[in-house]
Formats: sequence, C-alpha cells, structure tokens
Amino acid sequence: MRKIFLTLMVGGLLLTACGQKEQTVAEDLDDVKAALADSGRVNLSNMQWTREPKGFEIKGDTITITTAPHTDLWQRTYYHFQNDNAPVLQMRTREKFFSFVVKTDFSQSHHRFDQCGIVMYLDSENWLKGSVEYENEDFQHLGSVATNNGYSDWATTAIAADVKTMWYRFSRREDDYCIECSADGVSFSQMRVCHMRAAADEISFGIYACSPEESSFTAVFSDMKVSECMWKAHDGQQPD
Repeated sequence: MRKIFLTLMVGGLLLTACGQKEQTVAEDLDDVKAALADSGRVNLSNMQWTREPKGFEIKGDTITITTAPHTDLWQRTYYHFQNDNAPVLQMRTREKFFSFVVKTDFSQSHHRFDQCGIVMYLDSENWLKGSVEYENEDFQHLGSVATNNGYSDWATTAIAADVKTMWYRFSRREDDYCIECSADGVSFSQMRVCHMRAAADEISFGIYACSPEESSFTAVFSDMKVSECMWKAHDGQQPD
C-alpha cells in the first residue's frame, strides 16, 4: 500500500493562546502516520478553519456546522455576483496521490441552495466543491463546481428530495482531481474529473456548508478518512 504523508497545518482549533506550543512538522507527520494506522481516520483537531462559523460542534470524529444566511461560494459566471463567505474546514498537503472520504447528513436542509459537502479551497478565485443543493420538495441538485481564475461552473443532476445523506470521495493524482459520490460509502460514482492550474503543489481540502439565501440549517459530517489514491491510473489510450 502506498504510504501517504500529509503535512497537516494546525489552525485555530489548537489552544495556542493557552500556551500550547505549535506542533512541529515531525509531530504532524507522526499524527498522520497514526491516523493511517487507524484505518486513515482524520483527527479533526488537525484541521484549520477558513471563516469559522458561529455555530459548530465537534464530538469525536463528527462535526456539525450550523449555516448562516447569505453564505456561499460562487464566482461571477451567469449570476455575475462574487460570493466568498462560506465556512470551510480543511487540512493541507503536498502529497500527490491520495483520497479523502466524508459522509454528509443534510436532513435539516429545507431552503433553496442549502448545501454541504466536500471542498478543495485554495483562494477566493480557485476552488473545487461537490455537494447536494436543496431546490424544492420535489428534487435537489447533486453537483460539483470548479472555479478557475475567478470563474465558476456548475455541473448537476437532479436527485430525489428525500435523499438526506451522501458520501463523497475526493482524489488527487498529481495535478488532476476527481470527485465521486456514494449512497452507502462503498460504491462510488464519478461526478467530475478536472485539472486545477492553481493546485499543482500544496493544496487544502476538507468540508464546507452554506445557505446562500435567507436560511439556516445544521449539516453533519462524519467518517472522514484519508487513504491511498482510490482513483486508479487510466487504463487505455496512452499519452501522446
């Protein structure tokens, strides 16, 4: 099995204000090795907030985020607005081959565009996300957004409104990325394959939740794990 050494940058969840010393790189690497030895389970205390939400709770390996109204991630395309205020919880790495899995529970989502899912947030103009976005009582959008150089796209498919949990798998193969989804955490289906120009070296990846309109709901994230890359090398036409 390929060994993955993710360098996790410790953020606001650590009690540095109380005198705790910053972790060294060696300690971070030891934490990752320990996590991989425990089936790759992610230690939430080693993740860093980008825009910490007002409402969140961490219990063991589960985190709940209560969204605030008018929070979103979108840049320019079609709608013309620029929204960059959704809470994001991530870890950092330069590892070029790995997969990250998380289970999401959005049973409380009830308003148009309420969403939670997986994300690779680099900066305000470069990021990748996958989620289910509530639309109405009849259907929701299962989709992904790739934002490159300040312009977002949105690729979706309609799913039933009574779907309230979804697993996601985010995989990296060098500078290319894949997002997959699963109803049971076992069988995954491809949502998107893309290349991110701004994600050639160190990246940040993790989870997010938001409510773009006048709404709020509580999203639940659990079973976060890092593993060897489950997005296997292409078996077919060779590169030119």
